[in-house]
Amino acid sequence: MITFIALSGFLGAGKTTTLVAAARHLQEQGKRVAVVTNDQGTELVDTKLVRSSLDSVAEVTGGCFCCRFEDLIEVVEELIAGGDVDVVIAEAVGSCTDLQATVVRPLRKFYGDQFVVAPLATVVDPMRLRAFTRAAERGEPESDLSYLFSQQLRESDVLAVNKIDLIGQEDQDGIIGDLRRAYPEATVIGYSAKTGTGLTDLLHAWEQPASWAADLDIDYDRYAAAEAQLAWLNQEFVIDGDGAGFSPHLWASSLLTHLAENMQAAGAEIGHAKLTVDSDGELTKMSITGSGTTPSVDLTAAGSPTTATATVNARVACEPAVLDRAVLDAVAHADSIAGTRSRAAEANSFKPGYPRPIHRLAAADV
Repeated sequence: MITFIALSGFLGAGKTTTLVAAARHLQEQGKRVAVVTNDQGTELVDTKLVRSSLDSVAEVTGGCFCCRFEDLIEVVEELIAGGDVDVVIAEAVGSCTDLQATVVRPLRKFYGDQFVVAPLATVVDPMRLRAFTRAAERGEPESDLSYLFSQQLRESDVLAVNKIDLIGQEDQDGIIGDLRRAYPEATVIGYSAKTGTGLTDLLHAWEQPASWAADLDIDYDRYAAAEAQLAWLNQEFVIDGDGAGFSPHLWASSLLTHLAENMQAAGAEIGHAKLTVDSDGELTKMSITGSGTTPSVDLTAAGSPTTATATVNARVACEPAVLDRAVLDAVAHADSIAGTRSRAAEANSFKPGYPRPIHRLAAADV
């Protein structure tokens, strides 16, 4: 039997970093791992990053797993047919929820003879959690995005608090304690996908029986409204150094810093913005997870290429046209800093449509 692990979590929580770290750890244990990335659009930074680290990789694009369930099954079966697989890890879109009813239970009911479905894990960014919590403490009305975030927490078997390397022990203990009190049926663990601290606790949690059996009473109109607040941009750029070498690290960090500052000035919250710069197969990958934040570096390529291709994925609470202009401005700024010229493919900003899952099963149906 193949173990199927589904990862949930809000934009920028570190799902992809978790996926890669977990896959590598499982491979070190002798497991054969295949992974699936997921997005509303195409041209995914996450897929490029995962393929730079792992061999057996596929993606489901054009919608979340719940609305593309047949596509998920098709790509998983192709991965299995392509070689022996012991574990499949599938990372859902960061704006998706209701995965117990629309993905986990259908897998158990219709494919239970093929997969052992692990407890559903939601990756939690403690800084994002703190921001939503503080807004509630100030008496602010619950936003649709906060509602979506809370539903992701409510339906989880495992609440995986990532990025503990970025917070102190006191904060870590407080956050984990608060989550355990708020969600007593869930297993709550702290870990860092980047450093590996606590990762074995997450792997162990996936080996336990799933405990969450309640039905999530979710307002799909609010769910859709939350997704519709975000403009989604996936765009490629060809970077030309005019015959001279340039620094992909400088170009990428300049772009993201400029975008973060401009979005903060405009009052537009960034869910995440991430990019890769590919120079002859050497990847530089960076991301930001909020307006006004500093870029986080996942990969830095050596050398000074004369040309490269950049892929930018941005999810920002603004109108698509605003995001298009902001990214083009950030690219122009990066060119001015790095001494390059960039030309863009046509922008592909959009807002997701209403979520219409293929299956939605109650606990009693499985």
